[in-house]
Formats: sequence, structure tokens, C-alpha cells
Amino acid sequence: MIMKFPKHKTFHYVPRYYDPMKDEEERRKRRLKFHPSVHRKSPRSILITLVLLALIIIVYFTLAQ
Repeated sequence: MIMKFPKHKTFHYVPRYYDPMKDEEERRKRRLKFHPSVHRKSPRSILITLVLLALIIIVYFTLAQ
């Protein structure tokens, strides 16, 4: 039996009468040139994954003999 788990629903609400120029927080973000971070895979995590994969392959061939 395959169980399906519910997924989180995204909620994007844009207020009708919202003016970003009047919002104090938005003005601070613009003045500081703040941009929300975009989730990217770092080269460091890819390197760690490759090293672990190489170690697993080496151990496998060492034990197989």
C-alpha cells in the first residue's frame, strides 16, 4: 500500500492597496540593497558529495577483493 502524504500549500497574498514606497521596512531594504536569498546548491556541498561517493567506491572495491 502506497501512502501519500499531504503537501504544504503555498499562500501568496498581495494586498490591494499596498504601496511599497510608504512601507518603512521596504524602504530600509531598498536603502541597504537587501535581496532575499535564493536557495542554491553550494559548490562545497557538491564537493563533499563527490568525496563521499569516491570513498564509498574505494571501500566497496577494497572489501570486494
